Amino acid sequence: MNDTERSENAAELEGVPADMIDDGAKSDEALARLTGELDAARQDVLYAKAETQNVRRRLEKDIADARTYAATSFARDILSVADNLARALESIPADLRGDEKFRNLVSGLEATGREIEKVFASHGITRIAAKGMPLDPHQHQAMIEMPSTDVEPGTVLQELQSGYMIKDRLLRAAMVAVSKKPE
Repeated sequence: MNDTERSENAAELEGVPADMIDDGAKSDEALARLTGELDAARQDVLYAKAETQNVRRRLEKDIADARTYAATSFARDILSVADNLARALESIPADLRGDEKFRNLVSGLEATGREIEKVFASHGITRIAAKGMPLDPHQHQAMIEMPSTDVEPGTVLQELQSGYMIKDRLLRAAMVAVSKKPE
C-alpha cells in the first residue's frame, strides 16, 4: 500500500482512533465495539420513543380529565345551595302550599330545584342512591348507627345529606344513618 492509498483510507476512517486502524485483529475488535455501540444507541432511541409516546398519552389523559372534571370545585360549592333549596321546600307546610298567596312562591322554588337538577345532569352530576341500599364506603359516610330488626345490619336507613357523583368520581359522599343489630 502506498502513501496515497493510506491517506485515502485514513480519510475514510477519520474520527476513528489510530489504535483501531493498526491491524486486522484490532479492526475486528473495533468493528465489534462499534456494532455494540450502534446497537446500544438504537436501543436508547427505541426507549426514548417509547417514553415520548407514554408522556404524550399521559398528557392527553390529563387534558381529557381536566375537561371532564373542571367543574368539580364549583359543583361542590353549588351542592350546598341545592341542599338549602331542598330544605326550604321541605319546610313549607302542606296547608301553605295550597294557599293562593304562597302557590307562586312554592312553584318558583320547585322550578328552581328542577333547573338545578337539569344543570347537574347536563354536567354529569348524579345523585347517589342511599336509602335502603347496603352501606358502600366508597359512596356513603355512616354518621350514626340505629338498631333495627327490619333490615340487615349495614343497610342505609336514612339519608342525612345527599351524596353526588361527577361522571365516575365521587363529588360528595352521602351522609347516612345505618342499621345495626339491636342489643
